[in-house]
Amino acid sequence: MPSLRLGSIAPDFEAETTKGPIKFHEWIGDSWAVLFSHPGDFTPVCTTELAEVSRRAPDFAARGVKLIGISANGLQDHEKWVADINDYGSQFGPTNVQFPIIADPARQVSTLYDMLDEQDATNRDAKGLPFTIRTVFVIDPKKVIRLTISYPASTGRNFDEILRVIDSLQIGDKYRVTTPVNWNKGDDVIVHPSVSNEEAKTLFPEFKIHKPYLRTTPLKI
Repeated sequence: MPSLRLGSIAPDFEAETTKGPIKFHEWIGDSWAVLFSHPGDFTPVCTTELAEVSRRAPDFAARGVKLIGISANGLQDHEKWVADINDYGSQFGPTNVQFPIIADPARQVSTLYDMLDEQDATNRDAKGLPFTIRTVFVIDPKKVIRLTISYPASTGRNFDEILRVIDSLQIGDKYRVTTPVNWNKGDDVIVHPSVSNEEAKTLFPEFKIHKPYLRTTPLKI
């Protein structure tokens, strides 16, 4: 099976989760989605990540984004782990994991999405099966993969960056712009190369030409 790339259709699948069985594409519906994998339950880095995502769930919801995790353990372990996550996270603020976590003990979904660790020989379970790396997929309402980021098992993810990229993608889809280095919502954006200067005068009256190929503009949204 060819590897998944930006622009690929996210593979559909059926799975058991902590919120009941799902059909992935049906579950996404007309929303955006973030699918993020975890090497295993009851692991320290994953616990900090899930607690953070739970606390940041309103930020994702405000952008029309659904969250779903996946770990190579069964539902019984997931349920016990969620209790630990909520307990740990409560040190930093109200934490109550409400998004589903996929049970993937046979690595079926992890294999489908090419999330298994082939580098770290220690990132394996008692049977010698590889755990997943920390992969993130951002999927749009058309079920197209718009972002993939893979972290080693030892490194926790930066969810501020994931939110930043979602903002960039959504703004770009709507306003014919791209975003420059270190951009954050509210900063100036780049006028898309497909927009002529004549069009830009109407679409972006305050746009500035730095180079023939580089034009920036404020974007009031």
